[in-house]
Amino acid sequence: MHPRHDRLAPSLDPEAALPLIQGLTHLHDAVLLLDADGRVTWMSDALAALCGAAGYEGRCWDALLEPAPGSADPWQALHEDGRVSNAPVVLRSGDGGRCDAWVSAARLGSRAERCPSVAILRLHRDAEATGPDGLPAARRYLHDLLDASPDAVVVVDASRFVTFVNPAMEALLGYTREELLDKPLGLFVSRSEDLERVAAALDPALPVRNQDLELRRRDGSPLVVSVSANLVHLPDGSPLGTVAYLRDVTDRRSSEESLARKNAELEHYVHAVSHDLRSPLVSLLGFTRLLREDFASRIGEKGVHFLNRVEQAGRTMESLIQDLLELSRIGRTGEGSALVDPRGVLQQLQAELKPRLDATGARLVLPKDPPLVRCDRTRLYQLFSNLVGNALDHMGEANGAEAACIDVEIDQRAEAHEIRVRDNGRGIDPQHHERIFEIFQSLGPRPDGKRGSGIGLAIVKKIVETQGGSVRVESAPGQGATFLIELPRSAS
Repeated sequence: MHPRHDRLAPSLDPEAALPLIQGLTHLHDAVLLLDADGRVTWMSDALAALCGAAGYEGRCWDALLEPAPGSADPWQALHEDGRVSNAPVVLRSGDGGRCDAWVSAARLGSRAERCPSVAILRLHRDAEATGPDGLPAARRYLHDLLDASPDAVVVVDASRFVTFVNPAMEALLGYTREELLDKPLGLFVSRSEDLERVAAALDPALPVRNQDLELRRRDGSPLVVSVSANLVHLPDGSPLGTVAYLRDVTDRRSSEESLARKNAELEHYVHAVSHDLRSPLVSLLGFTRLLREDFASRIGEKGVHFLNRVEQAGRTMESLIQDLLELSRIGRTGEGSALVDPRGVLQQLQAELKPRLDATGARLVLPKDPPLVRCDRTRLYQLFSNLVGNALDHMGEANGAEAACIDVEIDQRAEAHEIRVRDNGRGIDPQHHERIFEIFQSLGPRPDGKRGSGIGLAIVKKIVETQGGSVRVESAPGQGATFLIELPRSAS
């Protein structure tokens, strides 16, 4: 439901009022805007359909609403106190009909200002049988069921009015139960941009689980809550309302934001250091090339050997810098996941590794018809590249006369896809199974005498955990190694 701009009178600033109107009409059907003199300047579509907007716009609100018999004038209370809560009124419809309603209203400014007010009507309230303690049956049921809940609980009816709160809710928000009951939710949400999110969280047709919302306590302090909500019925089958459970996650949100800032700072630091390291490294490798080309005969075989060692160390350093950059980039904002055909990724990797596979005589066996895997495609390529590359690096002596082989398998489970990368190389002692996934950890030199950066498997672990999965290894010395990865089938 959206407001109509042409119903805003000149006395109101349309741009200032529009966000509030849009938010409130997501939460409440019957909404009125009144100018400083109590004249109707706008009404929501549902209320206009019932009352006929043309007959009331520009007239004082008592032409539309009159105090219920024996009740005080709610406009007088609004004028004097700046707020009126759940006051009984009689609503006059456009065809001359009358119906009972309840109004809550608040001034959109300080008492010293001449400013407009917003009013929210509760058009229907079911007659509720009361027990010996004077409580309606529905609320007695809730008292017995939910009062002891450690989580804050609030129940709202179809009109988005509060019908129940438990003590934990009072403690969470700082309001008493009397201040919350029978009030429209719109009066407790301080920012217009939050109104639509609150309305979506309380939609009975769409149960919500662990959705974060920003609220404010009575003292104005910020509050972040995780909301789970669902439509609940009484034992006799009659609808009770939408029950929402709120859990304070302000500290968690603060910790997450702090961690995000630290990660951003770390990424910036890694980029800066990588740039500073790469510049002298380029110069070093350039001079070793010139020495070899121009002075090889003068420095002799031993000197060339030393140059080769310097160049090899430089290339290792260059690979280390690149791996550090990749590790810092994984999981940053903007990365997503999609269903990816892993066979296409593996075929690309197999083609790029063909010279190395041919040189070592190793076989890379790919799955024939694997299921689609949910992951970022680039990250999935990096995952396979590091696992297969690690297997080639540490293949060692194959078992017996069996040729070196790396076998990739992918199976679909109930909740996840399981990826297995198995080799028949030298294996890994169980005492190192956890350590190898830590950054800069390596099991020593490779069979060719070179050392890796010690970052490849740390990259694998971070990719998998960023996608919501897990990784582990099964291996023993002389029995090869199997890396097992689980990636969730559904998006997190």
